[in-house]
Amino acid sequence: MGHIDDNLSGNEKIIYRTGLHWVILFGPAMLLFLAGISIPSKGMSATILFIIGVIWAILSYIILQNTEFGITDNRVLIWTVFPSKKLHDIAFIEIADVAIYQPSLGKLLNFGKITIVLAKRKKVTYRLVNAPYEFLTNLQRQVDVARGKQEGPSQDSP
Repeated sequence: MGHIDDNLSGNEKIIYRTGLHWVILFGPAMLLFLAGISIPSKGMSATILFIIGVIWAILSYIILQNTEFGITDNRVLIWTVFPSKKLHDIAFIEIADVAIYQPSLGKLLNFGKITIVLAKRKKVTYRLVNAPYEFLTNLQRQVDVARGKQEGPSQDSP
């Protein structure tokens, strides 16, 4: 149960759910490592970097644990906590296009960037999303169902 479950209406059900990928913790971990091994030689400046790394790691962990992406049978719900707590509610009819970008490391570890283009040409981008192609596949399926398209092969082929 997450924040998305609290915002479902009536008999609406969640079709797919994901969150951010653990790689969000990689940056703070690298800073903590480098600052930690530098403390004996660099002193106070390395200690300050270590403290910044701890704060960054705590914030990243909170963001990782509390960000949710959900696809229901009616809409896309995205709960974010940074820079402020907010629920993004995107109806399927508002979605004009969805794009996925995965760098090489993203393909290897299965994370990427999702860009949702709304009908008013406004773009909404979310980075470090876990399993972006599964999200895209489920979203496209639900948008097609919502728009009345039939799934499966066409009956018009000879």
